[in-house]
Amino acid sequence: RLFTQAAEQGWAQAQYNLGMCYLTGNGTAHDEVKAARLFRKAAKQGFTAAQFALGRCFAVGAGVVQDEEEAVKLYMQAAAPGYALAQFALGLCCVQGKGCVQDGEAAAKLFTQAAD
Repeated sequence: RLFTQAAEQGWAQAQYNLGMCYLTGNGTAHDEVKAARLFRKAAKQGFTAAQFALGRCFAVGAGVVQDEEEAVKLYMQAAAPGYALAQFALGLCCVQGKGCVQDGEAAAKLFTQAAD
């Protein structure tokens, strides 16, 4: 209930946390659409964990239409300030050529950044 109140007031951390609850069904009904909506709200505020989470939603089609290029854009936003999970996920996209041009050199750089 507190996450819901804080999320409705626009707090990005609460929007992300509530989104994770909906995504996993932890303490609430499992609802990928609600999760993606909440991640989008938090991501628009620059919350890196939400940018990554929304990217994952787009990568696998959880609550949104699957769109690998949109996933890459969101991973890039989250990776720029050093979010390691996003750097790793973006590296995987580069290795596999999913949502971007296949680029082993870029992938290696991203993996190194994620590990640091």
